[in-house]
Amino acid sequence: MARREERNLLVGIDIGTSKCVAVVGQLMPEGHLEIVGYGEAPSRGMNRGDVVNIELTTQAIKRAVENAEHMANCSARSVYVGISGTHIRSLNSTGVAPVRAGSVSDRDVESVMDAARAIAIPADQKILHVIPQEFVVDGREGIHDPIGMHGVRLEAKVHIVTGSISAAQNIYKCVESCGLKVDKLILQHLASSYATLLPDERDLGACMIDIGGGTSDIAIFKGGTIRHTAVLPIAGNQVTNDISVAFRTPAPYAEELKVHYGVALPQFAAAHEEIEVKGVGDAPSRRLSRLTLAEVIKPRYEELFQFIRKELHRSDWYELVAGGIVLTGGSAQMPGVVELAEQVFDLPVRLGLPHDVQGLKDVVRNPACATAVGLLMYGRQNQPQAPVLPGPGIGHWLHRVNEWIKGSF
Repeated sequence: MARREERNLLVGIDIGTSKCVAVVGQLMPEGHLEIVGYGEAPSRGMNRGDVVNIELTTQAIKRAVENAEHMANCSARSVYVGISGTHIRSLNSTGVAPVRAGSVSDRDVESVMDAARAIAIPADQKILHVIPQEFVVDGREGIHDPIGMHGVRLEAKVHIVTGSISAAQNIYKCVESCGLKVDKLILQHLASSYATLLPDERDLGACMIDIGGGTSDIAIFKGGTIRHTAVLPIAGNQVTNDISVAFRTPAPYAEELKVHYGVALPQFAAAHEEIEVKGVGDAPSRRLSRLTLAEVIKPRYEELFQFIRKELHRSDWYELVAGGIVLTGGSAQMPGVVELAEQVFDLPVRLGLPHDVQGLKDVVRNPACATAVGLLMYGRQNQPQAPVLPGPGIGHWLHRVNEWIKGSF
């Protein structure tokens, strides 16, 4: 029997407020990442990044992963999972340590990183990421890799991201209930930035905004590294709710109107174009102008961008994002959103699509998949391993028979 070809695969799961997305990527021998599997399922157990129903969230994860497994012809064992929500906190910290042997070694870097992360955080929070921004050796700043440099004093400037312990445990529980192991819990906007930001933007200074269903995630980069992160509880679902209330139509139908007919600027809608709006209960359907829909949508997006602008000013980074704004996420692809953002921010704005990946076009050219693809890219860069086995082979069935024998006798 010919031996089944081994594949180096990674799986990423983006558990959102509106839907759960699972993506399978294959690390090719040439070094690039190719998307070979994709699955999604409606998510009803999440609210603004927090698990509010364990069973519904578990079902969404299981369904999305099964669809991705079927497309990729593989069996997932471990996954990279995104986390976000209003419980996320971030801060910049500094650590100092002596250089033991005259030149900086790996051990010295570990010591200074441990010193930088030794900060007081609330008892209900845990550290998710400690991201080095730069190192300072004997007062010489702007060093990204200090290994081998001579000096006596090493300093590290880092960005620390913390999250709720209970929120993280709930996500672990949902994923593990599907028979999967969590390789790493990764901040969603960090993952999205891996997929959408270009090296020039990271260096010059750019703000990435991931507009999802329940939250809008902000990540600011400067000098090639992350400088500030934030989460706002305003996103696409608020737009849907506004449409539902204004047009007196059920929320699921309001979501359909937003997706199929929504525009963020009135000039993108023809005044004579009409859409059918379903009534609540037994109320008859009505026909309304698409322009009216745009006039409902625009104020909510405008409010969101105003809040983000205030956050940039509050963090003192507004004047330093010369590279402009990069919008991504499912709620960023509505026509007119980029143009409206340019009016509010008075900065260059572009739509962020996954880059440096190949494979399924529906994934690699879709901003709604930026987080899931970014999870794979994070996994490739930080822990390049194969958490997925090829589809069921003879070893799989021998294991199943062995388990059945144990259970029967």
